[in-house]
Amino acid sequence: MFVSNGKMQDKLGDKIEGLRSNVTTLKDSLQSSQLKVLDMQYFSLENNDDALAYYDHLELEDPSRYIADKLLETNEKKGSNPLIPYEGMEGDFKMNKIKILNHKWIVADFSDGKFWGEVLIKYELKDDLGIDFVLLDYLLYTRSN
Repeated sequence: MFVSNGKMQDKLGDKIEGLRSNVTTLKDSLQSSQLKVLDMQYFSLENNDDALAYYDHLELEDPSRYIADKLLETNEKKGSNPLIPYEGMEGDFKMNKIKILNHKWIVADFSDGKFWGEVLIKYELKDDLGIDFVLLDYLLYTRSN
């Protein structure tokens, strides 16, 4: 029985050591993922206190959401979005994902369901909460056959 208990204790010890190793690996992986997320968030209005200061007087709860919603409203017009300088080939081009970079610039992608591209937009959020959008640059991805 003493020998059996000794073997069982050795197995449990090995198992505990393996679990400790897994925990260490998972902690390292989590830390690495958190650093990647912080790096990806570097260019975002939400994490830019200097840019957010431009909107303090407006008392918006979430300026990024407000701006993105206003940009998405441009999709509601009949036909392709007026900020997209292309006519849709498989349907109307509409904005999809939006990234508010700071208090002046937005990057967004658009698609007609088959073709897609990206736009760089300059914007100005006014004191009356109106927003002017100006297209700075754009691209349409070409398909290689």
